[in-house]
Amino acid sequence: MEKILKKLFGLLTIAAIFAVSCPCSVPASGNQGFLTARQSMVEAQIVKRGVTDSAVIESMLSVPRHLFVPEKYISAAYHDTPLPIGYGQTISQPYIVAYMTEILKVGREDTVLEVGTGSGYQAAILSALVKKVYTIEIIPELALEAAHRLKKLNYKNVDVKNSDGYYGWPEHAPFDAIIVTAAAGHIPPPLVKQLKKGGRMIIPVGGSFMVQSLVLVAKDKDGTITTENVMYVRFVPLTGER
Repeated sequence: MEKILKKLFGLLTIAAIFAVSCPCSVPASGNQGFLTARQSMVEAQIVKRGVTDSAVIESMLSVPRHLFVPEKYISAAYHDTPLPIGYGQTISQPYIVAYMTEILKVGREDTVLEVGTGSGYQAAILSALVKKVYTIEIIPELALEAAHRLKKLNYKNVDVKNSDGYYGWPEHAPFDAIIVTAAAGHIPPPLVKQLKKGGRMIIPVGGSFMVQSLVLVAKDKDGTITTENVMYVRFVPLTGER
């Protein structure tokens, strides 16, 4: 941990991290206040809570979270809380984003499916870590806004689709990892089917307006499925036909 912190907060400046950590060439904000707030967020909310994957930490440092929240919430963009993004949806708490990303154990050559694009923040975090991100959003307005935002910020390896995420994106399956950012009443069978052998899925499972279990789903090399409850969370519900 000490070596990671020294590398991230000592040997590299924040500007240098922006330049080298994200293959998508995300432009850094010129506002030093946002950079300082982001560094503080990562140190206090993420590293001190046990996230140790250096690539995930660097991605959380590089993505300008304030550009993924509505203008009226920009001052709270780096606070330790989820924030409304409209249409009854939220951008997740920074720690939860980092934790869910780390637990997937993704690699540079992986293809990942995200269910629940929201503002596009989770997709942006994954963009720096994997080869390709496919992300699905059921609310047309959010899907359009996220696609425009991700394109504007030059996240070239992210594709956004307006659809019901319960059914996944079979045209691009199987996926090395799947991340679901809304709570489902059960683990959707189509997503399990689209998970590659050896792959991992993280999904909140439980009823609306109540505490849910964050479930890690693993498919081993022979296709056997195992599940593990890793923590209690509270997400907005997965919506759609199912």
